[in-house]
Amino acid sequence: MQVNLTGQNIDLTDPIRQYVETKFDRIRRHFDNLIDAHVVLNVEKQTHHVEATLAISGRKIFAESTDGDMYAAIDAMIDKLDRQVLKHKEKMQDHHHEVPHKNIHVG
Repeated sequence: MQVNLTGQNIDLTDPIRQYVETKFDRIRRHFDNLIDAHVVLNVEKQTHHVEATLAISGRKIFAESTDGDMYAAIDAMIDKLDRQVLKHKEKMQDHHHEVPHKNIHVG
């Protein structure tokens, strides 16, 4: 999966890039069919806003977060994305179409 970072009113430093990449590892562990992620980091006055769009198996998942600290905003956004990815994964695992086991009678 490729993570594209865009910064608005902020310089994207290596520590911020590495932090976002590290956080996306958590989502990769839960779901390996991630195609693409686009993350936008924005700073206005003292407000840090983070939003991300994930492309996964024919669907897009969006999450955003706002905080006074950029790292806290990234953490909150990753938490939201992770919950949505897990929910999507559960929906894909359809347990209602399992093949019933044949009963074997010994007698």
